[in-house]
Amino acid sequence: MQNPFRHRQNAPVALITLTVMLGTIMAIIDSTIVNVALDNIAGNLGASIDEVSWVATGYILASVITMPLNGWLTAYFGRKRFYAGCLTIFTAASFMCGTAHSIWQLTFYRVIQGFGGGALQPTAQAILFEIYAPEKRGNAMAIFGLGAMVGPAIGPTLGGYLVDNASWPLIFFINIPIGIAAILMTLAFIPNPTFHQKPKGGVDWFGLSLLSAGLASLQYVLERGQHDDWWSSRTITTLACVAAVALTWFVVKALRDKHPLVDLGVFRFRTFTFANIIGAITGFGLFGTALVMPLFFQTIMGLTAFDTGLALLPGAIATAIAMPIVGRLVNAIDGRILVGTGMLLFALSTWLLGGLDQNAGYWNIFWPRVIQGFGLGFLFVPLSTVMLAAVPREALAGATGVATLLRQIGGSFGIAILTTLLTRRAATAWNDLAGGVTQTHGYSIATLTALVAQASAVISYDYVFRLCAIVFLVALPIVFFMRPARRRGGAPIPVPAD
Repeated sequence: MQNPFRHRQNAPVALITLTVMLGTIMAIIDSTIVNVALDNIAGNLGASIDEVSWVATGYILASVITMPLNGWLTAYFGRKRFYAGCLTIFTAASFMCGTAHSIWQLTFYRVIQGFGGGALQPTAQAILFEIYAPEKRGNAMAIFGLGAMVGPAIGPTLGGYLVDNASWPLIFFINIPIGIAAILMTLAFIPNPTFHQKPKGGVDWFGLSLLSAGLASLQYVLERGQHDDWWSSRTITTLACVAAVALTWFVVKALRDKHPLVDLGVFRFRTFTFANIIGAITGFGLFGTALVMPLFFQTIMGLTAFDTGLALLPGAIATAIAMPIVGRLVNAIDGRILVGTGMLLFALSTWLLGGLDQNAGYWNIFWPRVIQGFGLGFLFVPLSTVMLAAVPREALAGATGVATLLRQIGGSFGIAILTTLLTRRAATAWNDLAGGVTQTHGYSIATLTALVAQASAVISYDYVFRLCAIVFLVALPIVFFMRPARRRGGAPIPVPAD
């Protein structure tokens, strides 16, 4: 009897696309969906806010370790086996997360989930870039971008709805049917490229240790630095040193090794290098504002968690509309112009957000979010297309892993820097405003204190929003260091089964 899950050599591109997008969207949404449920989880499991934050941090720590290893692991296990294995780990860990009875048990399962989820996004991007013909790769990156850019906006909305109307385990159990379907479809449709050769020299355990220690330490510093008051914390200082030494040592070792664990040779391509700088800046703005905006909507405007998700939704819809359009424009317009347009739109949106105050209503945030959504669509699709067009096919899996990692690290820097500046700017504004209050004008001290605190918070939020706008404007000239993608016809990269 024929195995129904044996790879179909001529599987339709649409089925392969659907398969990888199931895994991508599931992993990306899961990285943000849990954020709105943390208070609920803490109350249910009897954990403090500090303890429950590890549920989110543990996932990210594990995923960033897996991302740069994507190329090596793909070559070692074979694409089909590796992708199916990651889906299996992610799905099984999702079930275990939903059955957890303590906060540390849940955190442990989230770490396992992160190891599986970290590779899903870069592997999917490499597969899509390979199976589409060169003139269709803009469309492929638009499809991928729907998950990569829209997912973070959908996650909080979906999570808020599930927590409000059901219970927190459902945010994990919802992955199980999707994960099972993705696993079966992977076994049936995902091809194994013959140009991936099994790595020589065995497993570089020392290099793996350096990479793991360096990335985990760096991510911990960025995630917990503000909470632990940065350099006043011995733990943060020590781990910052560990990250600096371990990552520097790893980079030097990778450049010298004949068969490195992570191929850093892709940075010899100028376009790939500068595109990744822009990618990190995109992560800075996307992840940074994705954290700051909900805080502004809830603490300043008084929106609920679900209403906050609805307020963010227009941006996701705008991105979903923009990406297919830009996917077609990539073949007709210099990708650098499209990327520059996206950066300008994103800068405009954050500048407009920087003009809001406590009296802002839904329509005051609607248009900045729409502009931001279109900006991300114009930015992500041509950036991915131009960046990967410069990379040889055998290096695509590793290149997408490194690019995803750098975007994630850029996002972690964005969150760390913006939250730190938010706190410190609010304190400075408080001192300035409080020092100017000389009489009560009939208000009680408590009322005046609340008004000053609110005004200080508004000043600090406006400050970080406009700082994001300035960062994107300052980074804009980097676009012109990239080379335009060569617009040529041709067939997709051949990926016959083993």
